[in-house]
Amino acid sequence: MPKFRIAEVAELLGVSDDTVRRWIDGGRLPVDRDQSRRMVIDGATLATFAQSLAQPTRDTSRVGRSARNHFVGLVTNVITDTVMTQIELQCGPHRVVSLMSTEAARELGLEPGSLAVAVVKSTQVLIEIPSKPPISMPEEPETAPSPKSVEASG
Repeated sequence: MPKFRIAEVAELLGVSDDTVRRWIDGGRLPVDRDQSRRMVIDGATLATFAQSLAQPTRDTSRVGRSARNHFVGLVTNVITDTVMTQIELQCGPHRVVSLMSTEAARELGLEPGSLAVAVVKSTQVLIEIPSKPPISMPEEPETAPSPKSVEASG
């Protein structure tokens, strides 16, 4: 299982090292010790914690790419069968889901708590607007039907 040092956790979550230490001291983020007795946070635990915070994360991968839509995050779930694997990432406030071959997922070593970057390259982008309540028209005063409308209805 991946382990992250305090500075890495701070970078991923967009906070200071001191904030991470306060979370640890306050019991919000459980900590283990690595072989050198440094504090480390379990990747799966960190992924769950990141979901609860849902703040955008800066891309620290330093990889050049043409796609403008990329999201840094932690793997939160892996569902696999013999052919395809579904990978779920928590990228700040966004949940990103990707389907890939099981072979590719194995080669990448993706498991809950792994650091990953979701790159979205699409030929279609749909834009939607929230539904608005219907505009209410002012009520017109009741009037007697005009002769023209009476003839049309008769």
